[in-house]
Amino acid sequence: MKLEDIGFYTLSENRAKSVNTTTPIMRAEILLTDRCNLKCPYCRGMKNRGDLSLPYVQDILSSFCKYGLVNVRFSGGEPTLYPQLKELVSSCINSGVKRIALSTNGTASLKLYKDLIKSGVNDFSISLDSGCCATGDKMTGGIKESWSKSVEAIRYVSKYSYTTCGVVFNELNYVEAENTIRFIDSLGVKDIRIIPSAQYNKALKNLASLPLSIKCKYPILNYRINNLLKNRRFRGIKKSDCHKCWLALDDVAVSGKYQYPCIIYLREYGSPVGVMDKNFRQRRIEWFKQHNTYEDNICRNNCLDVCVDYNNRVNHYKKGATHDQN
Repeated sequence: MKLEDIGFYTLSENRAKSVNTTTPIMRAEILLTDRCNLKCPYCRGMKNRGDLSLPYVQDILSSFCKYGLVNVRFSGGEPTLYPQLKELVSSCINSGVKRIALSTNGTASLKLYKDLIKSGVNDFSISLDSGCCATGDKMTGGIKESWSKSVEAIRYVSKYSYTTCGVVFNELNYVEAENTIRFIDSLGVKDIRIIPSAQYNKALKNLASLPLSIKCKYPILNYRINNLLKNRRFRGIKKSDCHKCWLALDDVAVSGKYQYPCIIYLREYGSPVGVMDKNFRQRRIEWFKQHNTYEDNICRNNCLDVCVDYNNRVNHYKKGATHDQN
C-alpha cells in the first residue's frame, strides 16, 4: 500500500523519499488555547494554560513560512474560542500556506464557520462520537444540544471544504460503533477517523460488516478497520519497526512557549524539544539524531499506526539509497 492510499494527505511517497534536514515544513499544529466549552470524558486537557498571544502565533507562523510551510492546523482546546482566529487564517493566506486546517468540536455558530471558510480555512476535522443525540451529549460531558450543533456544522462545512470526522470509542459508545459510522456516512464527510481506546479494539471488529460501499469510500476508515482485522494495535512501535522519527524533521507541534516532537507526544505530556524560537529547526534536528523512539515509553506505547508506517517507509527508502551508493 502506498502512503497516499492511507488517506492522510500530508503523508506521501514523495515526502518519504525526500525528507531531510532542509526540506519544507510539511505540517505544523498550533494549540491556540486550553479553553473548551465541552467536557469530553476521554479528554486529558492541556499541559500549557491560557491563550497564545496573537503576535506570538504570527511570529511562529513567520518562522515556519521561512521554511516553506505547506499545511497548518489550529487546535486546542477549542480553537473557535480564540478571538483572533480569522486574523491568523488571513496571515496564512497572505504567506501562501496551501492548506489551513481547523480541529473543532463543531459547536460554534454556523456564522463563524462560514466566515472561517471565506477567510481561507479549507480543512475541518470535527469530533462526533455517536450517531444519536443522547449518547452524543453524554460523550461531550452532558452538554445539551452539543451533538446537534456538531451535526449541523458537519453538514454545512462538508459542502465547502475537505472535512473529516473523528470518532472516539470507549465504554459509553462502542456498542453503537456501526450505527455511528453509518450515520456519519450520511453527513457528506470526506473521511472518518476512528480512535478506539485500546481495550475496545476487539469490540470494534464488527465494523468489518460495514458494506464495501462505505468502507471503500473512506481511505482512513478502511485503513483502520483493516488494521483491526489484522489484530494490529492503533498505537505502538514494535522492535521490528523503524526507531527513528523522521516526521520530527518537517512536522511540528506547538503549545505555549514550547515545541514538541509531535501532537501525540504533546498530548501524552512528554517533554518538549525546546522553546519555540528562530532556532526551532536546529533543535529538532538534534532531537532527531539523538532520539530512539523504541527506548522512549511515550513513543513506543503511543505512536500512531500511520506514523509508524510512514517512518518505516522512510527507513526503507533511506536504506535503498545507501545500497545504491554502495
